[in-house]
Amino acid sequence: MMWTKKAVLAVSLIVTGIGVEGAQPYAVAQGAPAAARQIGTVKAVSGNTLTLATDNGSQVSVSVAEGARILQLAPGSTDLKSAQQIALSDIAVGDRVLVTGKAADDSSFAASRVILMKSTAIAQKNESEKADWQRRGAGGLVNAVNGTTLTISSGTKKIQVETTAATKFRRYAEDSVKFEDAKPGTLDQIRAGDQLQVRGNKSEDGSTIQAEEIVSGTFKNLAGTIATLNPAANTMTLKDLATKKTMTVSVTANSDLRKLPPEMAARLAARARGGASSNGERGAGGPPPQGAAGAGTPHEAGAMGRPARAEGGDLSQMLSRLPTETLADLKTGDAVMIVATELTPGSDKVTAVTMLSGVEPILAAAPSGSPAMTLSPWNLGGGAAAAESAGGPQ
Repeated sequence: MMWTKKAVLAVSLIVTGIGVEGAQPYAVAQGAPAAARQIGTVKAVSGNTLTLATDNGSQVSVSVAEGARILQLAPGSTDLKSAQQIALSDIAVGDRVLVTGKAADDSSFAASRVILMKSTAIAQKNESEKADWQRRGAGGLVNAVNGTTLTISSGTKKIQVETTAATKFRRYAEDSVKFEDAKPGTLDQIRAGDQLQVRGNKSEDGSTIQAEEIVSGTFKNLAGTIATLNPAANTMTLKDLATKKTMTVSVTANSDLRKLPPEMAARLAARARGGASSNGERGAGGPPPQGAAGAGTPHEAGAMGRPARAEGGDLSQMLSRLPTETLADLKTGDAVMIVATELTPGSDKVTAVTMLSGVEPILAAAPSGSPAMTLSPWNLGGGAAAAESAGGPQ
């Protein structure tokens, strides 16, 4: 998994010696140009040359000079005092590196220093963080913002989220629900209707949480029948069941289109009606079972979680293993559920982040667009679903 932008910034500060304890400035005298640098993932290693896929989308051949310092940092570390000096042979495909030196041209680079984070160490740290999000996390829709306290709805439960000056805020990008695309945010950005994930210590009854980290975003949930399709223009229109408003939906290369199998749609429709599914699971309206985990982790956003029981009618956790499709696979009259972003607030034009077809039975069971069966960009109030996702969050 890629470093977050925060981690990249921290390492960048180390390289330039700005405000990081123990870091040695790399830039020379005032007025002299600072050393060039590249950040990315190692795609190939051949002798003293690394092929680097940079974060700006380019590919660079990095020649590591004889005697260059090669340092390994633990994920999350921002102090070069803790770095371990390693050999070039310790670098492997998939590792994340920041190299400093001199660019020969747009596709080649001579490195005098390499700062490395091993992909295995990053994966271990991510798994640890995901487990903590699952254990101490909660999520839902923001009902109210009252000073430093937020009220969210997680399924049928209300949770008070108490923030402090130490709370870390992140904000999802307008066109992405991937955690790595989230940017540093503020409390002031959060408003009623936003979807929110929070991690922190909970009260015994789970009704209050002391927020250590919050990730939020503004997304629209749409559900309805396709009225028109224009695959050539990558657009479609539908009438949203909840607002009765006709919306124009753009589909981009980043949109995730999935199809729900009929048998799964039938089970979810049964829950939407408040009945039991074929395997005896309770309906959508009941309380989550005792000891159930919270709403999962924001790391689930990109992959939309793994198949689970989808307590509370949360379809998001199933999406990663559902079959994909394209706009050309759809036809007029198909029922869809969509997570979208608005081009402009209040506009009738949106861009699809996630779209799920095959949902006719669900919409028939909740014809008014019941929020109990909306498609959300991550695990919202999923009750036991997060705990039961095989292998934990994505």
